[in-house]
Amino acid sequence: MFLVFMRRATLAALLVLASILVAGAVWLVLLNSMQAPTDSGVATIYTYHVVNTYPHDTSAFTEGLVFTNGSLYESTGEYGSSSLRRVNLEDGAVQQKVSVPSQYFGEGLTTVNNSLIQLTWQEKTGFIYNKQTFAQKGNFTYSTQGWGLTYNDSELVMSDGSSNLYFLNPVTYQKVGQVSVHDGNAPITNLNELEYINGSIYANIWQQQKIAIINPKTGAVTGWIDLTGIYQPKGTTDVLNGIAYDQQTSRLYVTGKDWPYLYQITITPTKLG
Repeated sequence: MFLVFMRRATLAALLVLASILVAGAVWLVLLNSMQAPTDSGVATIYTYHVVNTYPHDTSAFTEGLVFTNGSLYESTGEYGSSSLRRVNLEDGAVQQKVSVPSQYFGEGLTTVNNSLIQLTWQEKTGFIYNKQTFAQKGNFTYSTQGWGLTYNDSELVMSDGSSNLYFLNPVTYQKVGQVSVHDGNAPITNLNELEYINGSIYANIWQQQKIAIINPKTGAVTGWIDLTGIYQPKGTTDVLNGIAYDQQTSRLYVTGKDWPYLYQITITPTKLG
C-alpha cells in the first residue's frame, strides 16, 4: 500500500512539474511576441483620398519637407537655386528663406529641437540652422550621398538613394547603425525623401508615384501608398517627392519637385500586396 501511495505521489509531482514547464514555455513565447517586432511578410496596399489642395511654388525643386509647430519647412535642390524656406501652407507663399551656396545641391530636411538639419546631395555635407532665424549654427560630414532625412525622436535617419537607411547620432552626427530596406526578399532601392510617422519610416521612391512604409528596426516594407494619379508629371524630374506629417492634427501632406500643388491626404488600406 505504501508503494502504491509513493508511485501515485511521484506521478502527481511529475504532472505538476510538466504543467509548470509547459506554462513557462507558453509565457516565454507570449513575452517574446510582445517585445520583438514582427512582420507579416506581406505589405498592405493603401489608396489615398485628397482632403485639401494647396498652392505650391513651381520653382521649388522639393527635396525635403517638414511640418512642425504649425509651420511648414522645405528644402529645395538644384545647383545655384537650392534653399531652405518656411512656407505658408494656405497660399504657398515663402515667408522666410535662406539660399544654399551655389556649389551645394540641397537635399533632405528635418528638425531636431530648435534646429533644422539639411543634407546636400554629392557634397557629403550637412548644415545645421537655427529654426527661428535660419542662421547657420554649424555643419557636419558623412561618407555617402545625401537624399532623405528624418528624425525618430532619438536618431537622425538618412537615405542615400540605395536600399539602405542610416541612423546618425543627433549630437555628433556619427553613424550609429543602418538597415537594408526590403519587400519580402526584394531590396527596395532609390529611397528618397523620408518622414517618421508613428513608429514607421515613410519613404518616397525616386521616380515612382508610391510611398513605402518601413519598419525601421527590420527594414521590412509593411505597406505601400499608391499615389497614382494624384498629379501627372510633365517630365522625368518633376517627380513625387515630399512627405510632411503634422503630429498635432495627424494630417499628412505630400508634394513633388516643381509641382503646383501640395496635397493633404488620408490613406485607406485596400488589400495585401
